[in-house]
Amino acid sequence: MGIRDIMRLDVMSVWLVLSVVVVAAGVFYLYSLILRHLAKTTVRNKVVLITDSLSTLGNECAKLFHTGGARLILCGSNWEKLETLAERLMSDSDPTLTFPPKLVELDFSNMESVPEVISEILECYGCLDVLIFNSSMKVKAPVQCLSLEMDRIVMDVNYFGPITLVKGVLPSLISRRTGHILLVNSIQGKLTVPFRATYAASKHAVQAFFDCLRAEVQEYGITVSTVNHTFIKTPSTNSTDEITAKSVWTDFKPKSLGVTPKEMATELLGTLSSKKKEILMARSIPKAALYVRSLFPNLFFAIMAAGVRNTAAVEIPDD
Repeated sequence: MGIRDIMRLDVMSVWLVLSVVVVAAGVFYLYSLILRHLAKTTVRNKVVLITDSLSTLGNECAKLFHTGGARLILCGSNWEKLETLAERLMSDSDPTLTFPPKLVELDFSNMESVPEVISEILECYGCLDVLIFNSSMKVKAPVQCLSLEMDRIVMDVNYFGPITLVKGVLPSLISRRTGHILLVNSIQGKLTVPFRATYAASKHAVQAFFDCLRAEVQEYGITVSTVNHTFIKTPSTNSTDEITAKSVWTDFKPKSLGVTPKEMATELLGTLSSKKKEILMARSIPKAALYVRSLFPNLFFAIMAAGVRNTAAVEIPDD
């Protein structure tokens, strides 16, 4: 093979690579157009409530749904941050195609305020079309290190808060015979690992509640969807609400097993369109763990126990 033939092959290789890049860019562009169209047709003019708009996922949902023309009700525990979020959404969008978000201060750790908040929510537009429950509080520690007070706070935020809100707005949804309730829940609503006892208990409880609710409200034209994920990738690995204990299970959180806030927001939008009842956003390892838990429970329990190791950082109180 001569030098010219080699050069000709190199040129062809370059053109082939460029062609692949151009095609990939075209596919990505078409996907973006389809996604934007989906957003407009799915949530356009819909009243959408997001319980924790200040989280990374809440921010992504707010941006995506606001761009799609939804009438947003943004909830969060910090009024100043809610105002900042609303201002950012309005400045980054076309005011002729979007609606100014309504803001409601909501903190599930303060259950006494929830009834008043429910009234405020219903007064925003007089009705609700979509409810996205994405509030969550994480706790990681040995059972003996957590107080009952902390257990109650976690249950308030992850269970009693969401069910109190849904009970308060349910009569309105039933009277209109329409609505979509969407629970963003951890995979630990179906699968447990050591040092997450309280967190997993709250996630199992809320999963069971919404599974029961789904069957009860179907006759009224109300859809209930649950989305179970492994974990949502965020800039920080531990939230300020987390209590951390060292173990193989608390340290093990490979990025490849998580989902990005943008991926999750896109999945939620697709769920509102498809009306799927249950979605599992997990890679192969967590999915395999679910099957092992169901089919070979003793093996699963043995694996979980083998991963537990005490360290000097964890002190067991003497009672």
